[in-house]
Amino acid sequence: MESDELVALCYPQTNASCRTPKQPPGQAMLFYLLLSSISLITVALNLFVIFAISYFRQLHTPTNLLLLSLSVSDLLVGLVLMPVEIIYIETCWLLGNVACALYYVADYIITSASVANMVLISVDRYVAICKPLSYLSQVTKRRAWVSVGLCWLCSVVYRLLLLHDHLGQPGKSISCLGECVVNISNMAGTLDLVFTFVLPITVIVMLYMRVFTITVRHAHRMRLHVNAGQVQGTVKKSELKAARTLGIVVVVFLICFCPYYFPTIAGEDTSVDATLAAYEIWLTHINSCLNPIIYALFYPWFRQCIKLIVTLQFLKPGSRDAKIL
Repeated sequence: MESDELVALCYPQTNASCRTPKQPPGQAMLFYLLLSSISLITVALNLFVIFAISYFRQLHTPTNLLLLSLSVSDLLVGLVLMPVEIIYIETCWLLGNVACALYYVADYIITSASVANMVLISVDRYVAICKPLSYLSQVTKRRAWVSVGLCWLCSVVYRLLLLHDHLGQPGKSISCLGECVVNISNMAGTLDLVFTFVLPITVIVMLYMRVFTITVRHAHRMRLHVNAGQVQGTVKKSELKAARTLGIVVVVFLICFCPYYFPTIAGEDTSVDATLAAYEIWLTHINSCLNPIIYALFYPWFRQCIKLIVTLQFLKPGSRDAKIL
């Protein structure tokens, strides 16, 4: 009986140890296979997006630079966050409290950057659809790079401020050795809810409502047989299609991120445990896998890029200038 108890502890030599998490062998194997597959798909697809936008010159547009930034955050989710949570499905946290705190800082920074990227993409589509004549002058590649840089910088600073207690006192939220958990107070969680969810989502929804209004108006003009190419200020079909696709990305994002904020909305503290791999955490991470799948379904240029990369045609001289769009 004693030996069973020792085996069940993360650190058998101390009474302050957590119990080793255990699941039925079949269920654990299913989790490993499923989550590992999601992680691999996330990394592979986002690498395709990053390489395609970086390599092919025709894709060096402000909109695609924002997609590139979003794909970098999605890649980090699949490359850094998912593997850690997969490893600790049936294992105690053995990397120490400092590594635990740094893991959550990285997690929150990547999440904040993803949200900020969504806002930037919505602003880009708003200007492209609602102010097409000034789009080229207002939205440049230089401004896109600056916006992306500020997006990541603000995410880092904001998250360091939010989690400074956990960085100053690593392990303050753990109840036993072998656990990696961070508790966010209701007050801090409320601030996080407002600045990371409510305000960004409000901006995104308002911008897309305006985009939707313009889209409906454009469709009405088309029904009246107005030639879109000859009417000054009429929105291009490609811009409308891009707005629709990115709108789908935003909706999927909302569906994946809403459950994480339910405890805060209910007035409770938010507890995030890396050793439990809660469904709401994995739901937010799965969003990083879904984004490139949406691109593959709705962006012909992405499918074309995958074909050129997989068949190694991108190695041919002059392939960087290939006609993708």
